Amino acid sequence: MSPKFKYRGNLADTTLPEMLHTIDRFRVPGVIEVRRGGLIKRVYIRDGYIIHASSTDREDSLGAYLMRAEILPRDALESVGRLRETSNKRLGALLIERGMLPPDEVFESIRNQIEAIVWSLFYWQDGEVTFGVGDLEKEEMVQIQLPIPRVIVQGIKSAPDAKPLVSRLGSKETLLEPCYEVEDLVETGLDRDDYKLLLRVNGSRTLYQLCGEGGRPPAESAKLLYAFQVLRLVRRRHGQAAGGGPLKITLGTSGDEMNK
Repeated sequence: MSPKFKYRGNLADTTLPEMLHTIDRFRVPGVIEVRRGGLIKRVYIRDGYIIHASSTDREDSLGAYLMRAEILPRDALESVGRLRETSNKRLGALLIERGMLPPDEVFESIRNQIEAIVWSLFYWQDGEVTFGVGDLEKEEMVQIQLPIPRVIVQGIKSAPDAKPLVSRLGSKETLLEPCYEVEDLVETGLDRDDYKLLLRVNGSRTLYQLCGEGGRPPAESAKLLYAFQVLRLVRRRHGQAAGGGPLKITLGTSGDEMNK
């Protein structure tokens, strides 16, 4: 890639979902690079899709994924690893060549590995970020297509800590109103329960009510509402006066509770 512009920031100031939505909104191709504690993770984007991801963390490697998923045992992977030392071939190609996995299982495993790298970035609350804008050159990498809206929803849902996200929603008295067209929902991947929560946003229910009702843990509702806000499916009701205390979520061992 020959980047024409580079954005620099930190996940502590601007969250990954907000960055992804801005990139998707303007349909700019490029690479997000996040650095933290000596690790580097990259996410490749084109035409509103995440097409690839890479990581310097050995736990994010294809071999590590194949062992975690119990697809191949350690000794088999170590034998292929020795072959890689004398070959320029990638692990996936060697697995097919040696008859250890068929092509479809290799592709599916690589896809799952790439997705796992992307989801892992939603666990990071800090890290130096650069986004290099520019056309992606044809590189030797397996490409997939993950719609960015779906990545935002699934990534936020997988985030282990709701508190940093909840703090960006507003006070417990904040009123949200819908601002989407049905066509906007197609690539979000919302399931039936997610969609039910979205339908409950009507401009008259407070954040406290939306998170405390509906049958799901309040922290999970809060994360989804934040996803809706990032995707601009909902917004704060126009003309609403500021007021009320902050929305607080307590994550307990036996379930999530919302503080009054």
